[in-house]
Amino acid sequence: MAIAYLCLGTNSGDRKKLIEQAVSFLDMSENIKIIRTSALYETEPWGLKNQDWFLNLAVEIKTSLSPQDLLVKCLNIEKALGRDRNKETRWGSRPIDIDIIFYDKCIIKSDILTIPHERMHLRAFVLVALLELIPDFIHPIFNQTVTQLYDNLEDVEDVYLYGTKP
Repeated sequence: MAIAYLCLGTNSGDRKKLIEQAVSFLDMSENIKIIRTSALYETEPWGLKNQDWFLNLAVEIKTSLSPQDLLVKCLNIEKALGRDRNKETRWGSRPIDIDIIFYDKCIIKSDILTIPHERMHLRAFVLVALLELIPDFIHPIFNQTVTQLYDNLEDVEDVYLYGTKP
């Protein structure tokens, strides 16, 4: 069984309910066991700034699925919760997004999947949630801990514990 870390996010509809539903779908999956989740965070949009803020959290799972099959599972959950990747703007509004951040210490680069996630080290909303779960995990390419990656962020978007945003 592999240990993987996912980052979930949404900025449309009932954001909290969509996150809860996505976590529930993951938990009901035969080949996935949720170990723990981070707190929920309200986060400034990354990339495309003129849109609603996101809710994000990180999830630690144990899975017997291959990385590619885990990706298919995540994409199917996104679709079930109303995401249509063909009709959205890159980095734009979406009902749910489920990214595989780490899968054990695997390094994968293909046309459909890149692990570790290729932009995770640039995104405070990913790193803040991962800091709760795995602050000392070493990124297999950059050879830095999650804490070090966060400390080295240059463009830090606002990230608030859900319910504390001013």
